[in-house]
Amino acid sequence: MLRKWEDLPAFMQCDEVRPYWEGLRKKRGQLLLKRAFDLVIALILLVVLTLPMIVIAVMIRIEDPGPIFYRQMRVTTYGKKFGIHKFRTMVVNAEKIGTAVTVGEDPRITKVGRKLRRLRLDELPQVLDVITGNMSFVGTRPEAVKYVEQYKPEYNATLLMPAGITSEASIRYKDEEKLLNAADDVDRVYMEQVLPAKMKWNLESIRRFRFFREILTMGRTVLAVLGKDYE
Repeated sequence: MLRKWEDLPAFMQCDEVRPYWEGLRKKRGQLLLKRAFDLVIALILLVVLTLPMIVIAVMIRIEDPGPIFYRQMRVTTYGKKFGIHKFRTMVVNAEKIGTAVTVGEDPRITKVGRKLRRLRLDELPQVLDVITGNMSFVGTRPEAVKYVEQYKPEYNATLLMPAGITSEASIRYKDEEKLLNAADDVDRVYMEQVLPAKMKWNLESIRRFRFFREILTMGRTVLAVLGKDYE
């Protein structure tokens, strides 16, 4: 699951990434357990969620004819690019008429899309990405290519593990929407303020990685969706 140091992409073989790699190298068994858990649970969820996802797909198509899925290119382990599976929550060609970051009152979001986002149901199709290994249930949220290309060297340590559906940063960082809603330049504010704040959580999660800690993160995610507030 974890490549040898010399097999990492050249941009990741730096002093800033090395300590994180060394830490994960000692936890290969837990990384294997993490992948086994992801695969088994994702396959079960795919069976259980098939009918609800069909219903959601019909609702999306009725409101705004077009693709059911949103397949923007994102970045995962070792810098690999992949087309993420998400239910489309915005109007067709939304990426051509706005920023890659979506703010709370973004007019491109459809009525159905707004409900899906609030309950995070738009992310249900990502079980497909978990099955293929491009994602995990817990890990750094997959960023758009243009943001990863601007990463500081230490941020690349997050690419040692698969991107995740949820993370500590996702459930604990509360000011993202406020900052972005008030921003004149959303991309600049995201890169200079929001991303660094989220990366503190992401990097700490890698430094303290334990399989059972990730199970707790999944539990906190469910509670956060149900309304629990985390400091």
